[in-house]
Amino acid sequence: MVRFSQITESILASDNIIITAHKSPDGDSVGSSLGLYHYIKKLGKEAVICHPDPAPAFLNWLEGFEQILTMENHSAEITQFFKNADLIFCLDYNAPDRVGEEMQKLLLDSDAKKIMIDHHLDPANFTDISISDTSSCSTAQLIVETILHGPYSNLLDQQTGTPLYLGILTDTGSFRFPSVTPKTHDILSKLLNAGVKHSQIHENLNDTNTVERLKLQGYAMSSKLEVLNDHKVAIISLTADELKRHNFQKGDTDGIVNLALSIKGMKAAFFFSEKDGMIKISFRSKGQENPVNVLASEHFEGGGHANASGGVSRLSMSETLEKIKKLVPSYFAKEI
Repeated sequence: MVRFSQITESILASDNIIITAHKSPDGDSVGSSLGLYHYIKKLGKEAVICHPDPAPAFLNWLEGFEQILTMENHSAEITQFFKNADLIFCLDYNAPDRVGEEMQKLLLDSDAKKIMIDHHLDPANFTDISISDTSSCSTAQLIVETILHGPYSNLLDQQTGTPLYLGILTDTGSFRFPSVTPKTHDILSKLLNAGVKHSQIHENLNDTNTVERLKLQGYAMSSKLEVLNDHKVAIISLTADELKRHNFQKGDTDGIVNLALSIKGMKAAFFFSEKDGMIKISFRSKGQENPVNVLASEHFEGGGHANASGGVSRLSMSETLEKIKKLVPSYFAKEI
């Protein structure tokens, strides 16, 4: 509780506040950033959201989304903000390298007070205040707790709560992952009582498909899905050429790995996508007995949660797929 109160005290004592989140932003990092942004504004303070790269367009309905600056498009402005900052929030990441090389240097060079709010394993020691709770389903949930346990819990309203509900929703797979606890549902009830319209959030998030996105996902499932039946692992891969042919836009492949995991009997699913000469990998699994974070960290420069992790490969797509298929038997027992 002391740390929660320290956060609001730090906000009130600061004049130049920056909110950062990890590279390749998702619903939790964007929702947490915007929820905290609205809370800070309601405290009578100003803040700027600085992300490494743009968020997927399907999140652009969130109020304040247009206020997010990115290193890709606003490098000079962000550099100046970091020089003047007296408080920097580090949301939804556990180490400074998660914000990309350019922003990492600005972050580590800054003398500003730094606050981490995160739920990933193995947090690095680079902030002054750290709320690192691996039992939490999302960073957004921790932001809600920060507000509720502070002296201004009355400031939790529809504007602040909507992006935070979105963050919890997306990082729990619509409340299906084991990370969801009674506390999560209690917090969700408080968000609804604060005026959050949950049905509108679901509509805005799920009913925004483009024809191109549906065609790409259909192609991925019909032509690129491979199931390793002996070990109950599903694999989908998309090369840069295949993405280009389907007019890929950022966010179009979100959720594909979960579709593969939804196949009856699957223990795990992996999604490989090629971009800028590298292979980005999403790992998903079911149950405590089938963690994927160790596989991601030991072989693909990644990590994350036990059932939801990420990684990269610097091999070709064919070499990467060959590598993962050789590794699968060591991590997922053969079905008898």
